[in-house]
Amino acid sequence: MSTRTEKPVLFVKHECPFCLKVRLYLLEAGLLDTVTLRESRSPEEEKAMRAELEPHLDKVSYPTLRLGDSYMTESDDIIARFAKEGGSAPTQLPTFQAYVDGPFKQLLALYKENADLKKSA
Repeated sequence: MSTRTEKPVLFVKHECPFCLKVRLYLLEAGLLDTVTLRESRSPEEEKAMRAELEPHLDKVSYPTLRLGDSYMTESDDIIARFAKEGGSAPTQLPTFQAYVDGPFKQLLALYKENADLKKSA
């Protein structure tokens, strides 16, 4: 990792499968201590985080990584950034890969099916 004086800040929602994906990658890659984790576990905490992020993003989504004055919002982009800066390749992490190929894949399919049903309703 680079020698920044300020750690990147990772904003996550407690129930978010995309947030869990990033956290699991960082944990298994041994990088969780290289970020400051900001997690919302209640509607009040989520509202405060959203208010903090809204001035910097077109659309607030989670996870969001703040790197100084810049922000990243896609879980795959966040993981790729850490892998590029010296982290393990995601495909080399068996627990991470089991989550992505198993529960995450199923949750994503259900999310897409639900979105399609809402469009057709």
